Amino acid sequence: MEDKSSRCNKSTVDFKVKEEELEYQSGFGNHFSSEAIPESLPQGQNSPLICPLGLYAEQISGSAFTAPRKTNQRSWLYRIKPSVTHEPFKPRVPSNRKLVSEFDQSNSSATPTQLRWRPVDSPDSPTDFIDGLYTICGAGSSFLRHGYAIHMYTANKSMENCAFCNADGDFLVVPQEGRLWITTECGKLQVSPGEIIVLPQGFRFDVNLPDGPSRGYVAEVFGTHFQLPDLGPIGANGLAASRDFLVPTAWYNQDPRPGYTIVQKFGGELFTAIQDFSPFNVVAWHGNYVPYKAKVDGFLPGGASLHSCMTPHGPDTLTFEETLRSGSDAGPHRIADTLAFMFESSLIPRVCPWALQSPHMDHNYYQCWIGLRSHFSHDEMDCKSPEKQSREGDLNGACHS
Repeated sequence: MEDKSSRCNKSTVDFKVKEEELEYQSGFGNHFSSEAIPESLPQGQNSPLICPLGLYAEQISGSAFTAPRKTNQRSWLYRIKPSVTHEPFKPRVPSNRKLVSEFDQSNSSATPTQLRWRPVDSPDSPTDFIDGLYTICGAGSSFLRHGYAIHMYTANKSMENCAFCNADGDFLVVPQEGRLWITTECGKLQVSPGEIIVLPQGFRFDVNLPDGPSRGYVAEVFGTHFQLPDLGPIGANGLAASRDFLVPTAWYNQDPRPGYTIVQKFGGELFTAIQDFSPFNVVAWHGNYVPYKAKVDGFLPGGASLHSCMTPHGPDTLTFEETLRSGSDAGPHRIADTLAFMFESSLIPRVCPWALQSPHMDHNYYQCWIGLRSHFSHDEMDCKSPEKQSREGDLNGACHS
């Protein structure tokens, strides 16, 4: 799959590109290719001695170099300057103390109690995506390449003269309020509420807010990548369709950018490195390791709940009683203009202290089930006792009205 549209924009004002002007390629796990200038993509080899247009060839790997073909993920990027051209990394000042990538008793707690949080307000001071990101819970360790972290974000400011890179794992971002204009090394994507975007480990990106304040959710996985579930007995056309996933097309910026900052999340800590150019200087690329977005089907808007392993949960009292009152007339009905989704894991989450101590914690969450009462009535059925059934040879234990 190849795109050869010419899409060069030398301006630093990116919002001039309208949503309908963005071009995407579709598919999941495909081998894609795209070039912003015709014939800028090398043919026949990945890293020629001299690349077209004097570009640098650079590979980004999403798997071990020797991984089997079916699990091997990598892309080749052809850029104006290589990404290695930067000053040494230094700890970021200020840091973000609410980011966690290794969960243990020193920084988080385990609790079987059902938890719920009310929506978080927009920050009072200017806050971009990086500073507005904070961890709720997680398990495992990015150092051991196993586990996950669940974050939330709230931001009211676009990222300026900087890009974010997550060296710990893949981000799956679910905006709940406000669109996100996201620039990556493979191109631009607009992500609206009702859509998701996956930003793979190692890719540099920036987040702009065309609608002003935005908030949402982020799932991060360590040591693996998101994949579509198998089909099997449900048939060839069930679950998510590969063609519904959209990948950006090449876009580049060649303007000098003195003091441009790369912010890297590494082991849950933030580091910065300075360079004099935008990392979004990739004129052409090809591969199967790419950012992508998808539309999803559409709680309290902006809220969140946590139900830990083997802790009971289910419909609240009001929902159950209303359904019961409908009796045999109860049936399926569509719930519109909302979005409910679930991050699920077999690993037991540990919850961060700022989440447990949050003023947005709903300490009365358990009350939504307290009103559930017994509706059991033995008189409605004339069931034979096990002893009587045995005497009458009723091996099936049938119960007759």
